[in-house]
Amino acid sequence: MNISSLFNAMPGAVAQGLIWGIMAIGVYITYKIQDVADLTVDGTMSLGGAICVLMLTNGQNIWVSVILATLAGMIAGLVTGILHTGMGIPVILSGILTQLGLYSINLKILGGKSNQAVSADNYDLIISLRYVKGVPFYRNSIFIVALFVIAIIAILYWFFGTERGCSIRATGCNPNMSRAQGINTNFNTVLGLMISNGLVGLASALYSQYQGFADVNSGRGAIVIGLAAVIIGTVVFEKIFHNFALKLLAVALGAVIYYVVLQIVIWLGLDTNYLKLLSALVVAIFLAVPYWKQKYLAKPAKKGADTNA
Repeated sequence: MNISSLFNAMPGAVAQGLIWGIMAIGVYITYKIQDVADLTVDGTMSLGGAICVLMLTNGQNIWVSVILATLAGMIAGLVTGILHTGMGIPVILSGILTQLGLYSINLKILGGKSNQAVSADNYDLIISLRYVKGVPFYRNSIFIVALFVIAIIAILYWFFGTERGCSIRATGCNPNMSRAQGINTNFNTVLGLMISNGLVGLASALYSQYQGFADVNSGRGAIVIGLAAVIIGTVVFEKIFHNFALKLLAVALGAVIYYVVLQIVIWLGLDTNYLKLLSALVVAIFLAVPYWKQKYLAKPAKKGADTNA
């Protein structure tokens, strides 16, 4: 095994990790803030890329294409929210239904093809695998995606400090108490799903540019990667990152750690057919860590303690 090949692959792993970090921040909003499991992201992670490539191939500006991809993701979240709040379907099943419908929609957007290429030679892309090395820093994909991550964290930090943002957090924390306080929990649930899937759509648009094509199956298993990033970031940085903005940063860094570890494992010779299994194991282990810590490492209560003190 050549160590130089590993170092050469690391910039690409970091860039890819940052892109998925944006997606993971979207997962964090539903999983941690709203306390719901939204499986829409598996479909949205393909939808944003398909919309972006469709717009580009039809002569649209790259920034307009990315904005439309983000809006498409928000619409997907809106559909899931309506299925859940308007039709009484459990949120996890609502996400599955939307994800299932999006497969056909994504296939139609891509013209019936499973994938559609978009080359950096023909289009002025924001990021690309080619821009990871050998370009000025202001064109470097890592630098540009890092700017996206910082801007997203800043906007979300501001938004969740507003009255509406606080009400969304309250809805996820205690919906019954929120309703008792006059908060429209259904609206907040839908809005949270829209914000989450909008970020996933944005990540998908960037990812399609980075890899040079949009694929109808690119979002398969995306929820697992998103959860892995959230859990890794939470477990690794929970002792030092207490501020909300830093928690969002920890999620993005969790995605980077995930892809760096994945690159190392591939370099060590793991059959790439087992990558999904590895992802599932990583998520399972990191989900179990808090439980193990509480069960085996927590200090037992002292006997004879005065409980009435």
